[in-house]
Amino acid sequence: MAGGDGSLAAVAEVALERDLPFVCVPFGTRNHFARDLGLDRDEPIGALDAFGGSERRVDLGRAGERLFLNNVSVGLYALLVHHRERHRRRRNAFAQLRALTLLVRNRDSVGLSIDGKPVEAQVAVIANNDYNLELFSIGERERLDEGRLHLYLARGWRPSTWDESTAERLTLDSQSASLHAAIDGEPTTLETPIQFSIEPRALRVLVPG
Repeated sequence: MAGGDGSLAAVAEVALERDLPFVCVPFGTRNHFARDLGLDRDEPIGALDAFGGSERRVDLGRAGERLFLNNVSVGLYALLVHHRERHRRRRNAFAQLRALTLLVRNRDSVGLSIDGKPVEAQVAVIANNDYNLELFSIGERERLDEGRLHLYLARGWRPSTWDESTAERLTLDSQSASLHAAIDGEPTTLETPIQFSIEPRALRVLVPG
């Protein structure tokens, strides 16, 4: 699949169903999955060497039945993704300023619970393996085959630290019947409660070398 993070999961799903190896060619905006595979995001043609390369097995995450390769976010980060997409389509030059205004106006907790326990958080990220996270910035993963979901929660309208826990399964619920979310950086809406799970080493991936 030649594309960005938001385009990969649909093809990965087919590869999984048919037990076929998957080749990722970074041809999108951010290409986080390609980066974490160790590919050079600035050399998409070089990724084609994977067809004569070696095979790895990596984990897959699921939000309900929907597959994700990287992470799912809800709360302020997801609102920023939705906001970014709307203004990118409108080509609005003041999108960043409006995004900051959005943060100021949404200081309250988003009313989440994890496995039935209420949590006070402005941002929640459910990740396929462990990330190095910064404020509203998704960092890198050292492993793609740990076999664990990582839950990151941040409090406050400008969070600077994350509470982290790990699990193989978790249930995220909300006071709302649905939540704005970002799956692998793409805006969507998910009905609650949302069952998250991980499928260890489920996807066959070819990489150069």
